[in-house]
Amino acid sequence: MFQTEYEFSLPKGFVDEEGNLHQDGVMRLATAADEILPLKDPRVQSNPAYHSVILLSRVIVKLGSLKDVNPRTVEGMFASDISYLQELYRKINGDGTTHLKTKCPKCENEFEVDLAPGE
Repeated sequence: MFQTEYEFSLPKGFVDEEGNLHQDGVMRLATAADEILPLKDPRVQSNPAYHSVILLSRVIVKLGSLKDVNPRTVEGMFASDISYLQELYRKINGDGTTHLKTKCPKCENEFEVDLAPGE
């Protein structure tokens, strides 16, 4: 079966207004509309970097026990979690895998990391 959703676990996690930590979530594959529609948003037109905020809020379908993931949610995430989500987005929408080949900077050993463990 064709996989369209990928589970993930944020490195740090999103802390909501009540202080609850939300780390586990689900990201779906992006559609053309997910890429194009944010370009019409005035926040993106005045600041192109905001495109990724809107884009991630569209493709993250679940995050912990939150009822909704919206741009405000993504704005409140830690930078390391945003970086993680952007890399996961690139991987699943690029080559369709969550596996990334990398090399240890100290010992030079090559290994593979799963950006969405637990699948």
